[in-house]
Amino acid sequence: MAAQEAAVRAQAEAVRRLKQDKADPDEIAKEVAKLLEMKAQLGGDEGKHKFVLKTPKGTRDYSPKQMAIRERVFNAIISCFKRHGAEVIDTPVFELKETLTGKYGEDSKLIYDLKDQGGELLSLRYDLTVPFARYLAMNKITNIKRYHIAKVYRRDNPAMTRGRYREFYQCDFDIAGQFDPMIPDAECLKIVHEILSDLQLGDFLIKVNDRRILDGMFAVCGVPDSKFRTICSSVDKLDKMPWEEVRSEMVGEKGLSPEAADHIGEYVQLHGGLDLIEQLLQDPKLSQNKLAKEGLGDMKLLFEYLTLFGITGKISFDLSLARGLDYYTGVIFEAVLLQPENDHVEEPVSVGSVAGGGRYDGLVGMFDPKGRKVPCVGVSIGIERIFSILEQRVEASEEKIRTTETQVLVASAQKKLLEERLKLISELWNAGIKAEVLYKKNPKLLNQLQYCEDTGIPLVAIVGEQELKDGVVKLRVVATREEVNVRRESLVEEIRMRTSRP
Repeated sequence: MAAQEAAVRAQAEAVRRLKQDKADPDEIAKEVAKLLEMKAQLGGDEGKHKFVLKTPKGTRDYSPKQMAIRERVFNAIISCFKRHGAEVIDTPVFELKETLTGKYGEDSKLIYDLKDQGGELLSLRYDLTVPFARYLAMNKITNIKRYHIAKVYRRDNPAMTRGRYREFYQCDFDIAGQFDPMIPDAECLKIVHEILSDLQLGDFLIKVNDRRILDGMFAVCGVPDSKFRTICSSVDKLDKMPWEEVRSEMVGEKGLSPEAADHIGEYVQLHGGLDLIEQLLQDPKLSQNKLAKEGLGDMKLLFEYLTLFGITGKISFDLSLARGLDYYTGVIFEAVLLQPENDHVEEPVSVGSVAGGGRYDGLVGMFDPKGRKVPCVGVSIGIERIFSILEQRVEASEEKIRTTETQVLVASAQKKLLEERLKLISELWNAGIKAEVLYKKNPKLLNQLQYCEDTGIPLVAIVGEQELKDGVVKLRVVATREEVNVRRESLVEEIRMRTSRP
């Protein structure tokens, strides 16, 4: 045994040396295989690979209870998208690697590349916006209002407790086409407002800014063109870091002059409404910049439309909002949930972003061989964050969530009635009633009633000898224990009436 162990150690040492000397990969693989073989012969735990049952990092399973909450959220979102006249599309979960390359700025390192197996080079989609732009360019579509709900993938180091994952759903709504300024943009903000109000997540705020105002501000503050994007991603961190830290990142890591950083500091701490827009339109420096002036003009128009929609109370024009993605060209926005104010905190604090979006007029043109542009504006609802908040809320309130929609259990009180139960349940299923039966020949009535209590089934249809003779079924209401005899031919109608949602 000792000799074998010594041989394994020597082989392991040989493998280490080969790796150190960066030997031929085939050579290394051969020696590694030999090492594993030796370990397996040695027996014991060494050769046995301990199999761990877990989901991969950054992913999770969803139990029936969690899925029930999730369905509820999806339904609220989809009905809002449909209320605004959207069509639905779907695209593949992986795209050609080059489709995704160069669209996400600093976030490109988070893209999952699939292993090269000698065919096309592929990557898992990172969001639903780039595939949408590819879809428009490929099919020469210049006008569509669509939603798309699907999973996306990011090699992030996720804090899963806060609803951040490596595999997660996105719910996107986008309007593509040449329209008059800010009308579709205003509708996107109205949609966010409707969904967040409908889901009753608590108080929220939608921050709005414009890429042109940001770029104009950088220009007048003395940021060189080449540093716009990288300084932009620093500004984007202001919701997570204090200004001092962001400033030192700009100056220390990104090489911006301290004067330029201080100029930026004066602007990015401003937020307000129409009054702030008016003030900036008068600003001696900003008003001289063509881009900023355009952006501020559109922002004023946007706020006029939002006033007509009656939602400006929840909207804040915020100069620190930057949204890190490279493809935005105009209005950008982000919705955050606010923790309720308490005695110690003057301003409500943000719990995190639950929706975001903006205008990206150049993305489709990147894919079009002739560079034809299709203006687009869209919004993405952060379903995972919303879902994790609702899940915690259900846990805390101990609210009982039904995981099935069964309306009635077909039961019997006596033995030898399986055939009758099956006949009756078949009638109910054929009439579109959601029904279950216990998979036992002679179940005890008590067990059948207990099953209803446990799973929240509201009604029990009981067949018995006497009922069969009289052509009736005994319908029992689980909650009140009240029982009524219902004629067999009226049973479907009676169940529908008693289980229709008020």
